Amino acid sequence: MRYNRKARIGAARIGVSYMEGKGQERTWLVTGAAGFIGSHLVEGLLLGGQLVVGFDNFSTGSRENLEDVARVVGPERGANFRLVIGDIRDRNACFEACRGVDAVVHLAAMASVPASLANPEACHAVNVNGFLKILSCARAAGVKRVVYASSSAVYGDDETLPKVESRIGKPLSPYALSKRMDEELADMAWRLYGLPCVGMRFFNVYGTRQDPKGPYAAVIPIWVSALERLERPVIYGDGTTTRDFVSVTDVVRAIRLAAETENAACFGEAFNIAAGASTSLGELFALLRAEVAKTRPEAAGIEPRYADFRPGDIRHSTADISRVRNLLGFEPRISLEEGLGILIRNSH
Repeated sequence: MRYNRKARIGAARIGVSYMEGKGQERTWLVTGAAGFIGSHLVEGLLLGGQLVVGFDNFSTGSRENLEDVARVVGPERGANFRLVIGDIRDRNACFEACRGVDAVVHLAAMASVPASLANPEACHAVNVNGFLKILSCARAAGVKRVVYASSSAVYGDDETLPKVESRIGKPLSPYALSKRMDEELADMAWRLYGLPCVGMRFFNVYGTRQDPKGPYAAVIPIWVSALERLERPVIYGDGTTTRDFVSVTDVVRAIRLAAETENAACFGEAFNIAAGASTSLGELFALLRAEVAKTRPEAAGIEPRYADFRPGDIRHSTADISRVRNLLGFEPRISLEEGLGILIRNSH
């Protein structure tokens, strides 16, 4: 895999599709390609023989993620990847990245509630203005499909459980508001300009390559790292907060389904992408501790520390996935126990 500032894709398109039963060969743009979800998507696309343009400014993504992808896919498939180093706030960079691309998967974002609370202007500039530039450039470049990352944060203060796509509340953070605005922009792009867009309301995605370092890291890699160091992880709240954890492997399949569907009822819509199961933070800690204890027996006796709830956090979050099942054919395949076992085994 070669990291070029200005990448151009050749005319040849080789290989077969990663999705079962699909035969289309496409050129894909993945924004946020060096991130957690982005690198897994790039890996899956390359393993399927697709051509991929990665777009990243490495503000949160890492070259190590792309190097890991290169090791997995090998040099032959890795030659089908090109990297554009740029910022989604730069319209010229966005347009260059979109040239010759069939499908855009937009994952680049300020993807943190605490970060958005600390700097709401930056959140809006990246998540809203940056996405609008991607949509505009994709349309100008003749892109056939845009799949983009939304978030379960859009449900805000609505207490309905499970979460259904048609019912949302007031946003609890600038991040949540930015993702809600993205959904409106994508719907407008479809209704007014005929650009097929499909939104992915990601719930709590987990898997390898999540960074346990830094103040905004996800809970699972933070806790795994602490347990392996035989330290007590912190649970914000009383442990009864619930989340819907979905494997990144299932998320990649959902993205591919959205990018390849011909069902026009999906365009301009945003779907819950989750396991459809509720897990409390206390239950999650017990599962992680049991998995880590298989290789670090001393971890079995570790108890968590508790701290105050964090501002902007949703107390309970579980998804109804009936719409994505019915319209896109998405069905999660990896249970939380299985996924955590895979994650911890691969962390050594």
